[in-house]
Amino acid sequence: MSDAAVPLVEPLDYADAASVFAAFAEDAHGVFLDSALQGQANGRYSYIAPEPFRTITSKDGIVECDGRRIDGDPFAVLRAELRRHSLHPVDGLPPFQGGAAGYFGYELSQHLERLPLARVDDMRFPDLALGFHDVVLAFDHHERRAWICSSGLPETLATKRRARAAARLREIAARAGAASRSDQSGLKALQPSPPALPARAVEVTSNFTRPAYEAAVQRVIDYILAGDIFQANLSQRFSAELPDEVTPWDLYRRQRALNPAPFAAYLKLGEIVIASASPERFLELAGGRVETCPIKGTRRRGNTPGEDRELAAALESSTKDRAENVMIVDLLRNDLSRVCRDGTVDVPALCELETFATVFHLVSTVTGELNPGLGALDLLAACFPGGSITGAPKIRAMEIIAEIEPTRRGPYCGSIGWLGFDGNMDTSIVIRTYTMRGRRVTFQAGGGIVADSHPADEYDETIAKAAALIAGLSGTLR
Repeated sequence: MSDAAVPLVEPLDYADAASVFAAFAEDAHGVFLDSALQGQANGRYSYIAPEPFRTITSKDGIVECDGRRIDGDPFAVLRAELRRHSLHPVDGLPPFQGGAAGYFGYELSQHLERLPLARVDDMRFPDLALGFHDVVLAFDHHERRAWICSSGLPETLATKRRARAAARLREIAARAGAASRSDQSGLKALQPSPPALPARAVEVTSNFTRPAYEAAVQRVIDYILAGDIFQANLSQRFSAELPDEVTPWDLYRRQRALNPAPFAAYLKLGEIVIASASPERFLELAGGRVETCPIKGTRRRGNTPGEDRELAAALESSTKDRAENVMIVDLLRNDLSRVCRDGTVDVPALCELETFATVFHLVSTVTGELNPGLGALDLLAACFPGGSITGAPKIRAMEIIAEIEPTRRGPYCGSIGWLGFDGNMDTSIVIRTYTMRGRRVTFQAGGGIVADSHPADEYDETIAKAAALIAGLSGTLR
């Protein structure tokens, strides 16, 4: 990598990453990958990636790069664009120091397999939306340190690249500096108050009534009993209008306070805004090592410590939930085996209980070593979309989802994250996420349906998963 860019790095005053990102929240494009739930292994790093030097979007097979139409498969176009840039990261810093960041929508899967699409596409979200970022602000919450990394890309000549790196570092550091120094003691900056509730309750509607959702669950069960599938993830979509006095950034900050998550994110991608509180890692690639952490099995949190313990114990002892989790672990082992070295795919953690603000989850970890000559996009293509939000067998489950769910999923159940110019990657599963176009907000919640699922319980589980999102809107479900 002798011709690779080496980032110019300067330390920043450590502060709450959301307080710093506030300086960029109204930009036309900007990405905030936010480990809002800290104190966990997965909650170590946060990143701010402002002002991309290139944007790529794709919709129904039409790819646009900086607004110019490019013919070709979106994965092929992205691969070609990523190959134009290389970076040698600085050791000892958070791993993302420059690269592509944004989201891969659920329907991007149509470019990987021959799949039907849901009937209605009213929100018209891009299937893919990414920015290429030469500057990244990186936060290490374990060490309570922060840095700004500026690569100088897309300049290719070394002298020009160094000059651009220095100029861009000064420019972005100036914007970030006031926010990171907002309180020299660090106390106020590290504990920002969430914005106030809207002045009136927000009406939230669903694309399913309870009876209709329970009937949809029964249709999935019928497919299972007929031998088509073992499991499918069925969801309902909620919609609301964002009150005039509330900005999308306000909504994210409220969600962050109510439901902090290790893979939270706020994406401003032109007219599209994504505000995510995802607890689930999809794929991490670091030096050839692959990790995925599927979630299957959910219980709400209790109202008292005693009820909390009872609900956690019930989840841990649930044969049904453990069976769901193991089924998806097997699916992901199969996906990883397509691109990982023989004998390296392993399950170091199976059905471990993890605690979040509003729910308990069973989480497993699957690892592997990527085959030589393959990269992040090969791994993503082999596993996308994640098995925990599709079902098994994956393709038939996705066909049934498209048949039963009335609207396209868009970003939901796709993936958010970064692909470094050094070849590494970290991504989440897009759940517990607001998706916005204009003032219209949508979000979805679902669950894995198996043969012994009870339709009423499955409906209740989606409401439990959506509770924090409804509360973040100060919403009432109609």
